[in-house]
Amino acid sequence: MDRRTFLLGSLSAAALATTGCVTNKAATTSTSTAAAPAAGASSAAAADSIKAAWVYVGPINDGGWTASHDAGRKYVAEKMGSKVITTYKENVPEGAQVAQVIEDLVKDGNKIIFATSFGFGEAMIASAKKHPDVKFLHGAGAWHNPQANFGTYYGATEEAKYLAGIAAAKATKSGTIGFVAPFLIPEVIRHINALALGARSVNPAAKVKVVEIKSWFDPTKERQAADSLITQGCDVICNGGDSPAPGEAAKAKNLPWVGYDSDQSANFPDIWLTAPIYNWGPYYLKQVQSALDGTWKKEDYYGNLKDGFNALAPFGKIVTADTKALIEEKKAKIIDGSLDIFAGPLKDNKGAEKVASGATVSADDRQAMSWLVEGVS
Repeated sequence: MDRRTFLLGSLSAAALATTGCVTNKAATTSTSTAAAPAAGASSAAAADSIKAAWVYVGPINDGGWTASHDAGRKYVAEKMGSKVITTYKENVPEGAQVAQVIEDLVKDGNKIIFATSFGFGEAMIASAKKHPDVKFLHGAGAWHNPQANFGTYYGATEEAKYLAGIAAAKATKSGTIGFVAPFLIPEVIRHINALALGARSVNPAAKVKVVEIKSWFDPTKERQAADSLITQGCDVICNGGDSPAPGEAAKAKNLPWVGYDSDQSANFPDIWLTAPIYNWGPYYLKQVQSALDGTWKKEDYYGNLKDGFNALAPFGKIVTADTKALIEEKKAKIIDGSLDIFAGPLKDNKGAEKVASGATVSADDRQAMSWLVEGVS
């Protein structure tokens, strides 16, 4: 169901054309950044390089999630040069097909494999058990899995979502913000809640309306959901899926837009606010280099604003100087630890207290968040 959240139930280089029209085919494509060692090449030469592979749920030109991961892959290729051979598979459906894709990558000699969708998790773990000499890393995958050659990685995007919520609240005139949600699962719920809390920190009466489309990448559904939210009175649009199609809906009505995964400011200059984005490249480089060096260690990595893994895209021209200053102030407090975005007291959208005053939502509980905060419908 969910490509990026955790088993408890529950990231811009290539951009879409502003029409957002890319078809998500049930097919795979691969490419490499260097030729494999020729037959008969010395073992010493082969040991000086490593084959690394990425498995993507969407197309590399989706203008968001997969494009940002592929930018990270290219970063590895650029930094490591002839020491790495990278391959990617795009448009891999969540389900049985991914198991064969992963096994094929292992047979092709890849020694470290990154899978960027939650639905790839079971196949990744199964392959990890069969191939202890290969490193398997699952993007926002199985939290705290004990398999020795299996790790997970993601980021505290909720921090940047909170800041983006401030931008949205400062831009709305109706006080009603729309959010196009791919799936109402803990990862997305966590992001919606953070955005709402950020918005309500500057406008306590702000409301966030949500439409779930049950897809990570479907430009048509994303556009339709955004149009529906606008019809319901939302005058700022935010999204949590993989295409900029909600931005197209906002553009048609000249409404402000908070994107996700990539900087789309050049494509939407008149309505752009900002977007939570990811810096995958340094993480990928560290993992591939350590696998080559023989120093790789299993970890469940959760980056944040402080370590630079998460960030906000540049602000658009419609964001005022005062709003920029306020967001930067809040960002500094999140980084130094003086602002906990999930600190209590917090109520859910039915009025029940979920976090008491003086308490907060633990790291593990954030991964299982299943309730919407006050002000979200």
